[in-house]
Amino acid sequence: MISKTGIHALAAMTKLATLKPGEFAGAADIANEIGAPKNYLGKLLKSLAGNGMLISQKGFNGGFRLAKDADDISLFDVVEPIDKVSRWGNCFMRSGSCSEKDPCAVHSRWKTIREGYLGFLHETSIADLVSKKVTL
Repeated sequence: MISKTGIHALAAMTKLATLKPGEFAGAADIANEIGAPKNYLGKLLKSLAGNGMLISQKGFNGGFRLAKDADDISLFDVVEPIDKVSRWGNCFMRSGSCSEKDPCAVHSRWKTIREGYLGFLHETSIADLVSKKVTL
């Protein structure tokens, strides 16, 4: 349900959440720790910085760090720009959306799944992943 790129992004964000305040980590070091290709992860981290999730710094002792506290970054914040999970708001059977007044054949069942999945992404933070020591 989350792409490999989304999983790499979450793993990188989890590693960055363990840094000391003001400390930066390089993309190559993070890539080695999480088992991601270096060039690929570097581009992904730049993209996350462009979306306001990370701060990047060039030069000696440069790299990346979280732009805000890990408690304030939800899984949705990280994976939405990558996987566009908000598209899950659309109808499962039709183009666009259906409603309670005009439901598709699986509307009620899909609504339950969709709301549970999106709720999980919104309610779970990067800090939750760190505190549970979840390996992605």
